[in-house]
Amino acid sequence: MATAYKIPTEPEQVEQDNGTPILAVENLHKSFGNQKVLDGVSLKISRGETLAVLGRSGTGKSVLLRIIIGLEKPDSGSVRIHGQDIAGLALDQLGEIRKKMGFLFQQAALYDSLTVAENVAFPLKHHRGEMSESEKADRVKQLLAEVGMEGDLNKMPSDISGGMQKRVGLARALALEPEILLLDEPTAGLDPISSAEIDQLVLTLQREHRMASIVVTHDLHSARTIADRLALLNDGRVVAEGTFEDLEKSDIAFVQEFLKQA
Repeated sequence: MATAYKIPTEPEQVEQDNGTPILAVENLHKSFGNQKVLDGVSLKISRGETLAVLGRSGTGKSVLLRIIIGLEKPDSGSVRIHGQDIAGLALDQLGEIRKKMGFLFQQAALYDSLTVAENVAFPLKHHRGEMSESEKADRVKQLLAEVGMEGDLNKMPSDISGGMQKRVGLARALALEPEILLLDEPTAGLDPISSAEIDQLVLTLQREHRMASIVVTHDLHSARTIADRLALLNDGRVVAEGTFEDLEKSDIAFVQEFLKQA
């Protein structure tokens, strides 16, 4: 079993930046053939804030994340990091922007042939050449301790549970001290207890690191637990945005139906 991580008993006040958003998505459009996936999506997020993006399967939630991190190109619209549009950047420039982002893939996407520690060290090995091997090892131990996995650093991904793999994926996502954290279905495939643990871990990490976080999920309970704001997508558009209470008060039929069935 992984060592339990510490959950603060009293929520800390998270300072918001009221200036230019760290991340601004403006009027994004994306189609695959005749299938329109994103149809004018606009979102903004500030430091220390968590935004949950919800919607039915196939509504473009994961595509949105892939565009934000630069793995897909939009047909039109922009993604701005600190006001800089990432579209059209050279690969080396985009690489520098990506260092400011941590990404947790839906299935954790750990390297099967690497140990837990080696997986977490992977970004450090490729992007922190100025660090000594002992500094990298200390950083890995620190990151694994943050997610309650310090006792499992020599295990292989196949030796740990799905929930533990998600924790390792989170540790790896934090390795380069990102300003933006992108989480793709962090509780997908987990039992309710493991899902609740991941939710609490995300909350704890957010309080400690004050990142701008976007969580794509179909799990309404998880979104309500960890997010400051929610954005609900339907037919490629944001049909409602605000707190959970704001969505509950919406008179849009799709919003009410989604809240009932989610």
